[in-house]
Amino acid sequence: MSQVEKAEEFARLHRKGDPLVLFNIWDAGSAKAVTEAGAKALATGSWSVAAANGFGDGEAVPLSLLAVITRLISVTSPLPVSVDFEGGYAVEPDAVATNVEKIMDHGAIGINFEDQVIGGRGVHPIETQVPRIRAIREMATRREIPFFINARTDLFLQESDTAHHQLLLDEAYRRADAFAEAGASGFFAPGLVDAELIKALCDRSSLPVNIMVRATTPDNDTMASLGVSRISYGPAPYRTVMGMLKSEAEAVYEQGRRDGDASAIEG
Repeated sequence: MSQVEKAEEFARLHRKGDPLVLFNIWDAGSAKAVTEAGAKALATGSWSVAAANGFGDGEAVPLSLLAVITRLISVTSPLPVSVDFEGGYAVEPDAVATNVEKIMDHGAIGINFEDQVIGGRGVHPIETQVPRIRAIREMATRREIPFFINARTDLFLQESDTAHHQLLLDEAYRRADAFAEAGASGFFAPGLVDAELIKALCDRSSLPVNIMVRATTPDNDTMASLGVSRISYGPAPYRTVMGMLKSEAEAVYEQGRRDGDASAIEG
């Protein structure tokens, strides 16, 4: 498929009741494994990409390196690839659009684009975030690519007390409406875990809603029944793989230590 065809297919995969499931990846190797497992599309997770390359989260990965990683994933797998692009590596709309174009040029057909203030506190006001989304959409339109902008709000992720999430819904609705008007393709609400609130957001939003799997989120079938159109796994796959790697390495080194101790005793 061409880049345009991949972007179109990626958008079609966002369906209420039959959500796109994204088991997030971080490099070409994980892309190949997840593709072979039966994925319909691929998406990176910023935390995982950063950790896999020795960086912290929060746009610490150089943009040039992220572009190379995007290219390697894109040539490794025939599937559509969306990149977790955090806050766009800039604040000003034109600069954000220029940065997104670099990722597009390396094979991405979509991005996650968040409203949190990178390196600061809280989230950008709607009046700041909307021009940023609009600039990305205008750039993609000029390029004639139906680029998927998954507009993420960090309202719920930044509020650790889930009992307070009900109080954030109205603001989430406002953001979903404003982001849709600006040209967003989807609305991502990581941190939202309550089934009733997830359903309320899905019912209210004109955009396909993306929820991230956490320990307390409903299972995937339930989320589908609530109206979720996209399910992401975030950093969980990376953490699982690295946990297995560490465990197996510890077993090897522990066996070597025991063998060494035994040899010393025998000697």
